[in-house]
Amino acid sequence: MTSSEGVTFASESTSSAARAIMGDALRKADSVGSRGVENETNWRRNYLSHFRRALEAGIGEAPAAHSIAADGLRSAHEQMRFGEGSLDDAIPNTPLSQVFHTQTLKGDAEIETELTLPYRGERLRGKALLDQLDDWVSRGIITQSCSEAVQTVIDNPEWMRLEGDTMVVLGAGAEMGPYRALMRWGATCVALDLPREDVQSRISEYAAESAGRLHVPARIVTNGGADVGADLITELPAVAEWLDHIDGRLVLGNYCYADGANHVRVSMAADALATHLMQHRPDTALAFLATPTDVFAVPAEEVEVANAAYASRTVSKVLRTPLRLASGGRLLQRNYPPGADPGICDALVPQQGPNYALAKRLQRWRATTARHEGTTVSLNVAPATRTRSVVKNKALAAAYAGAHRFGVEVFDPATSNTLMAALLVHDLRAGAEPQAEPWLDEATNAAHGGLWTSAYHPRSALGLAAVLGIGALRG
Repeated sequence: MTSSEGVTFASESTSSAARAIMGDALRKADSVGSRGVENETNWRRNYLSHFRRALEAGIGEAPAAHSIAADGLRSAHEQMRFGEGSLDDAIPNTPLSQVFHTQTLKGDAEIETELTLPYRGERLRGKALLDQLDDWVSRGIITQSCSEAVQTVIDNPEWMRLEGDTMVVLGAGAEMGPYRALMRWGATCVALDLPREDVQSRISEYAAESAGRLHVPARIVTNGGADVGADLITELPAVAEWLDHIDGRLVLGNYCYADGANHVRVSMAADALATHLMQHRPDTALAFLATPTDVFAVPAEEVEVANAAYASRTVSKVLRTPLRLASGGRLLQRNYPPGADPGICDALVPQQGPNYALAKRLQRWRATTARHEGTTVSLNVAPATRTRSVVKNKALAAAYAGAHRFGVEVFDPATSNTLMAALLVHDLRAGAEPQAEPWLDEATNAAHGGLWTSAYHPRSALGLAAVLGIGALRG
């Protein structure tokens, strides 16, 4: 292992590291579940049940939920390295091989002072936007609390500029991040993404056309020019040192994505950065997007909608029975038992793999732990979205194309990132108090896209949705 590798796993096996993390997370709250993780011999195939158990063990017991999050994070830090040393020593003890300076860009567009939402070729505003929110609520696409949060931002458009805050967007080039919306609204953003010309060109070109102020990390290169961007995995200490000198209250938003084990690596680099900033700048706020393809506890109101859909003929009972018989009961299982409160929506998708599940769960754990310690946190469930990273997987692309047959709406990136940026603004300005249990915080303001209110267990409908979607993709 060399220092140039940056954040890496201490073990050569990512599966063994993930098993250790999940086992440690459950050890106090669910010793039987912890032993089940430790005795698991086929992690890549069977990880789904363990991730579900790590949620269920904290429901109804807030201390258990907090211990799962805190112990899981502590174990994750122990399982990672930076160069030859520990991840926790990376920022304070690693000599800086270079130092970033700040390059600032200011767009000359007019600040948008009204919340508008791009949707299916139109830009919704005013009554049209309110009507769309009502439609989504009535169809079980977003929660009532999500609609109310967006309406609060509509009523307080001055919030959108995030005056006094500096939004640090990790993964600024990501399709789901809030960078574009916040820059239109006149916010001050720090854009952190890889020092690749295509990525940085998109970031800077958008800044020039917007109303916001953008800061990017830059380094002097041998020809006297400037090279912008940073690799958080390998340049973590330099990024931390640079952010220490950025003005304003920092809001650290993690919107990074990478394939496979690199997703865990970048998530842990972001977590180490968050830990550093919270220690050295206690007013720092954190922001995340939760994937809808995870396991969540779902309020009784959403469960009732799903069970009503199951009882209806939205998907014909005539077809449901033979499909279930032919599949040995695997297809079209009901999403929740009658009267579940809360229900468990297990929407983990095997095609996304255990590294994706772990990276996203680590973010949820950090949100839980930081919120419990008094940090301002924005974590909202985002809808399934046609991002490049999703549609390049043919099976997922087909499933998304057929999802509407099961009451699930798949969003375009422009709709999702603007909607989720509005929820971020709400969380940073509305001053809502934490809920009694972490699962309730995650359920508030959820834009789950219909997965929580679908009649059927998501995985039991996934294959059928893919079959139905193939024709739509060919069309």
